[in-house]
Formats: sequence, structure tokens, C-alpha cells
Amino acid sequence: MKKMLTALLLTVLVFTGSALAQDGRPSDLLDVALEQRLDQDLPLQLPFVDENGRDVALGDYFGERPVMLALVYYECPMLCTLVLNGVTTSLSLLEFNPGDEFEVVVVTIDPEESPELAAAKKRNVLEEYGRPQTSAGWHFLTGSEASIQTLANAIGFRYVFDEESGEYAHAAGIMVATPAGKLARYFYGIDYPPRDVRFALMEAAENRIGSLANQMLLFCYKYNPETGTYGAATFFLLRVGAGLTILGLVTGILLMRRRERLLARSAA
Repeated sequence: MKKMLTALLLTVLVFTGSALAQDGRPSDLLDVALEQRLDQDLPLQLPFVDENGRDVALGDYFGERPVMLALVYYECPMLCTLVLNGVTTSLSLLEFNPGDEFEVVVVTIDPEESPELAAAKKRNVLEEYGRPQTSAGWHFLTGSEASIQTLANAIGFRYVFDEESGEYAHAAGIMVATPAGKLARYFYGIDYPPRDVRFALMEAAENRIGSLANQMLLFCYKYNPETGTYGAATFFLLRVGAGLTILGLVTGILLMRRRERLLARSAA
């Protein structure tokens, strides 16, 4: 029994330890990250083009209200849409409205994408959100590679382009910034608790910087249209799931052994 428990524990360490060390990622994803840069000044002077084809600066959306910021790309097969769906789902449960209490700024990381694509994505998001009257508070931007890279570096959003698949590998998450353009809060993954989002917007409106968020990274990488999955994300989740399953088995065995010892003592 002791040998079996030792073997199981070693297996748990192999699975979970490896997953925690590198997030279960293959080597070509090690440069992908979303690092928190709280209190960092955003480069508000950066030039972009909005969904209507107008030349704008990032700073045009700051000054009066906090800003919810997301970096995606509009032709992403799935995960970027899930990020934006997470935004609309969370915001639909709030009384706050984009354009009144805050602004939403979405920036593509693909310099080849056009304002037409940005406009189409905005229409889809507004339809999902269900409040068409807030259209003026949503901004979908395109830009040059230099502008995108500068903004991504300031945010801590590291991504890579995969030549084989023609897709971007990136992490999922959104940020909240103060009206002055300082990063105040990060949300990871595709599910953003409305209560937390509400408090983040309220704090940012007062130019208060939030605390570090827990980092559970979900990666957009090598989408397989036949299976509807992403290779890297699946790889990571399988490894963590396997580790948790084995850990559960070990815990169960230990509890059973303890119960047996207690029963033996009671019988004695």
C-alpha cells in the first residue's frame, strides 16, 4: 500500500508540477503571456483607425470615464469571440452602460485586418449585448503593427503568429484602465464576474488601482475546425485534469486507510 501511494503521489507531482511550471504549454507557446502591469501608463498618443475608418488616437477614449480594454483579432476562429461574449454577458448584468459610466475599446492584434471587419464585429457584439443605444460607447480599432505592438507591450500582452496555421497564439483576458490611462485591473480567461467588473470600473473611475488577479491562462492556439478545439488549451486542461483526478484517488485511498485504522482501534 505504501509503495502504491508513493507511486501515485509521484505521478501527481509529474502531472501537476509540469503543468504549473510551464502551464502545460508546448515550447512554441512559452513566449505567450498576459502579464499584469498595474499602474502602468498606457501610450495614449498611439494612432489607430476606428470601425468607421476614421483616424483616431487611443487617448480619444480616455479623460472622462474608465475604459475596458480587450486585445483580440476579429477573424479569430473561436476564443476571441468567447472573450467578447464574456464581456457582453458580464456587462448585460450591470446597470452601467458603455458611453455613460465607461468606454469599451477593442483593438485587433492583426495589422492586416480592416475597419470593415471591425465594424462587422461591433455589430455582432452589440446584437449579443442587446443594448443598441450604447453603440457610441463601443470602439473597435485597427492599426499598424507598430501601434499594436507598442500597446501590447505596455499592457503585457505577449502573442505570436503561427505561420503554419495562419493564426495568432495569445492569452485570453481583458483589462480595466482609469480615465487618466493607467492600468487598474486585469481579468483572465473568458468569464468575468459582474460584481468584480462593477467594482473594478467604480475603483478605476476614482483613479484607484486594483490588486493583482489570479492568473489562470487560457490560450488561443492552432484551432482545429474538425474538432472545434485548440491544441494548446486542450493539452493544458487535460494535464491539469489528470493531475486532479489522480490527486483525488490518492486522497480517497488515504481517507479509506484512516477509516480502516479507526475501525480497527474501535474493535480492539
